Amino acid sequence: MRVIQVLFKKSVAMFAWSAISLTCCESLLAQADAPVPQGVAAGVEKPMRISPRPGNDRNSEGDFIRLKDGRLMLIYTKFVGRSDHAEAELVARYSDDEGKTWTQNDESAIARGEGDANLMSVSLLRLQDGRIALFYVRKYKSPANAKYPFLDTILMQTSDDETKTWSEPVQITPTDEPAYRVLNNDRVIQLESGRLVVPVATHYQTGWTGWRNSAQIHCYLSDDLGKTWRTSKSTLESKLLAQEPGVVELKDGRIMMFCRSRDCQLVTYSSDGGETWTPLEKSNIPQPSTSPATIERIPSTGDLLLVWNNGDDPLAKIKPIGRRPFTAAISSDDGATWKNVKNIGTDPDGWYCYTAMEFVGDQVVLGHCEFPKLNSFQITRFPVTWLYETTESSK
Repeated sequence: MRVIQVLFKKSVAMFAWSAISLTCCESLLAQADAPVPQGVAAGVEKPMRISPRPGNDRNSEGDFIRLKDGRLMLIYTKFVGRSDHAEAELVARYSDDEGKTWTQNDESAIARGEGDANLMSVSLLRLQDGRIALFYVRKYKSPANAKYPFLDTILMQTSDDETKTWSEPVQITPTDEPAYRVLNNDRVIQLESGRLVVPVATHYQTGWTGWRNSAQIHCYLSDDLGKTWRTSKSTLESKLLAQEPGVVELKDGRIMMFCRSRDCQLVTYSSDGGETWTPLEKSNIPQPSTSPATIERIPSTGDLLLVWNNGDDPLAKIKPIGRRPFTAAISSDDGATWKNVKNIGTDPDGWYCYTAMEFVGDQVVLGHCEFPKLNSFQITRFPVTWLYETTESSK
C-alpha cells in the first residue's frame, strides 16, 4: 500500500509539473512565433511581448505599479477573442530588475464575475496614504431595449498589503445612469491636493437614440481617497471628434486634459481641480491617424513626456495607415512647446497605442499594443537620458 501511495504522489507531481511546463512552453512558443520588432531605435530595448496564444487571441491595455519590495507589477487584460467586448479578465506579471526581464506565467489579478462580459482598461495608482488603487472597466450586456449592445461600470479596488488582497469594489459611475463609458488604461491621477481624477468619454447612455462617436467628456472626482465620487460640473463635446481623454497636473496647479481626435490631440484646462473645464480646442500635438496619446511627468527632470503617433516616418507619409510611428517628445514648459521629437519605433506593421508609462530608477518603461494591431502587449524600455539625446531629426 505504501508503494502505491508513493507512486501515486509521484504521478500527481509529474502531472502538475507537466501542466506547468506546458504553460511555459506555450508562452515561449508564442514568443518564438511572434514577428521580431522592426524599426527599433538605437538605445531602446524590447524585453517582452505577450502574443496571442490558443484560447487567448488578444493581450492589451495594462498598467504598472512599483511594489514596496522593489518589484514592478504589470496588470493587463487577457482576452479570449479579439473584440473589445470579448470575454476578458485581469492578469499580472512581475519584474524584479526594473522591467528588464519578466515572469512568463499569468497570475490572476481580478477574475470575471457572474454577468461580466469582460474586465479591461487598468489604471494602477499608489495613493497618498500608501495603499495601491486599482481602477478598471466592467462591461456587461445591455438590456433588450438599449441602443448599444454593452454597458459598463467603472470600479475601484484598493490593497493595503501590496496587492496580495483587494477590497470590495467601489462603483465610481452613478448607478442610476447606465451608460457605455470609456476609461483608457493608465489614466487615473491623484492631484497634489489628494483629489482623485478619473477622465472618461461617454459614448452611449440609456435614453439616447444611439452611439455617439464624438463622446461627452467629463471626469469623476473624489476627495476622500475613493470612498465617494461625484461628476465634474463641466461636460464637454466637440464636432472635431473627442475620445479617450487623459489628464496631467501642471506645475501651476492646473490640469491639462488631452483627447484623441482626427488630426491632432484636443486639449482643455481646469483651474479648479477638474470641476470645470475650458472648451476643447486643437493642440500643438499633430497626428495623421486617430489614436490616443499618453502624457506624464518625468520625476527626475520635471519635464512632461509625450508618447503618441506623429506619422513622421517615410512609410506613414506615403500611406498613412495604422498607428505609427511610436514617437516621444518632451516639454519643459508644461506642453506649450514640444522638443526632442524622436521615434521609438517605426515598424511598418506596428500598431503602437494604449500606452502605459512608468519611471523606474533611471528607466522609462512602456507597456503598449504593437503587433498584430491591438492583439499583442509589448514592453518597451529605455533610459530617461535617451529622451535628451539630440539627433538631426529631433532638433
